[in-house]
Amino acid sequence: MVEWEISDGLTPYPDAVARMETRAAQIAAGTAPELIWLVEHPPLYTAGTSAKPADLVDPDRFPVFETKRGGQYTYHGPGQRVVYVMLDVGKRGRDVRCFVRDLEAWVIATLEQFNIQGEIRPGRVGVWVERPEKPALPDGSPREDKIAALGIRLRKWISFHGISINVEPDLEHFGGIVPCGITGHGVTSLVDLGLPVTMADVDVALRQSFGDMFGE
Repeated sequence: MVEWEISDGLTPYPDAVARMETRAAQIAAGTAPELIWLVEHPPLYTAGTSAKPADLVDPDRFPVFETKRGGQYTYHGPGQRVVYVMLDVGKRGRDVRCFVRDLEAWVIATLEQFNIQGEIRPGRVGVWVERPEKPALPDGSPREDKIAALGIRLRKWISFHGISINVEPDLEHFGGIVPCGITGHGVTSLVDLGLPVTMADVDVALRQSFGDMFGE
């Protein structure tokens, strides 16, 4: 069985990384069960393995942490549900791309519970929502905002790092980076989309959708 844990307050990022690495090693050794860990962090930026220095627009705004997860620059902060996913990908088929698609589908299914249509886009990691009420892009394509980010790392086929869903963060805090290296689109949150959703509501939806997606 997959264990679930919700941490109160704001978890320091280095503490979270240390715990994930320890737990991933324990799962690989068979001494601890898989874990879904739900946290919030104080305001910070993280740089994934593909991060480009030019995308760190304001390096002095918040602490910046180098991390070995996939992806580029990401913001974490209060009002954002960070979902750390420590799962055995080895027993789930050893297909990393399929596992990432399953994580994206999990987020989309969670958003559906709030009548939000999340979508994925080729070449743009994460989950997006269309914003037809905003001016179109210069090429005429509709504007879209990112509502969830995703970046994982594997060690001995155990995943860690994971997903972040914007519930009610300060969206101006994203201004210190080019989120995930993508320009022309913005970021949004459930509350920004007009939904009076709490973190507890999202946690319940995540748990329900996880069971539906992964059968656990």
